Amino acid sequence: MKVSVFMKLVEIQTKIASLFPFLLGVLFSAYYFSEFNFWNTLLFFVAMILFDMTTTAINNLMDFQKAKDKTYQQNVNIIGRTGLSEKKVIRLIFIMLGLSIVLGLILVYRTTFLLLAIGVVCFAIGIFYTFGPIPISRTPLGEILSGLTMGFGIFFIAVLINDSDGSLIRLAFEGPEFFLTGNLQAIFSVFLVSLPTVFLISNIMLANNTCDLEEDIVNHRFTLPFYIGKERAVLLFNLLMYLCYVIIALSVVLGYLHPLMLAVFITFPLIKKNLNAYNQKQIKTETFVVAIKNVVLFSSVEVGLLALSLFFV
Repeated sequence: MKVSVFMKLVEIQTKIASLFPFLLGVLFSAYYFSEFNFWNTLLFFVAMILFDMTTTAINNLMDFQKAKDKTYQQNVNIIGRTGLSEKKVIRLIFIMLGLSIVLGLILVYRTTFLLLAIGVVCFAIGIFYTFGPIPISRTPLGEILSGLTMGFGIFFIAVLINDSDGSLIRLAFEGPEFFLTGNLQAIFSVFLVSLPTVFLISNIMLANNTCDLEEDIVNHRFTLPFYIGKERAVLLFNLLMYLCYVIIALSVVLGYLHPLMLAVFITFPLIKKNLNAYNQKQIKTETFVVAIKNVVLFSSVEVGLLALSLFFV
């Protein structure tokens, strides 16, 4: 398989959706909890990217196999368009999945057994998001679970693997007994600060499903926009974007983020311009990119400001 075809199969350009919650989680751990472990962070990053590529490859394989529209199957889907062997794609999926599992288990050994439980849930959602008789991505739960799993799940794990003393959450064993302890305020801080990323990632899926609504119906994919309608889906897209600013302001007020983070509001004029363009028409080739632009713009500034906040700890 050519590298260029592999990159298209795993849609490497979409991995930025995983990168931002990862970076923000690591930076928040360093800022709020004063914790950072290089090797744990590196292991998690590689495992995360491998698993993200795995789920994307599964998604493209399932779309190819389940397609009702032959034109889509042969001319649009990457597998049909490039003549890829299904067996080769399946083999690649198992290799990437196996490597991510091995790295994940090493990380569990280095950190906490609790990570295994969290990892199993994330892996299950990631796999069944696109696999099975009724993949999650073909249901109205796609936006919610993709946002929570990637936006909060990746962020939370990035903090957890750097938590050396169990100040966030801890699983301890004493003989046949086990004890689960944690700090609710610390967990809430992680959840709240991760919400902008949750909303932004949900918006990627929401914009994708809104733009693909007619094509999805033909291929029997009944996503959230199908149930709430295109107009409400567009309103929800706007609402989630605006809530990102509200959450940042609230996090600063509660002391979870440095006041410097309020500078993220400088992105508002450009974000508003992007939203206006998207509100006028929802066409995959023309305005879906708005969701990506918003993620890159908002999250890049958020990452930069959070990194600068480390100098004021």
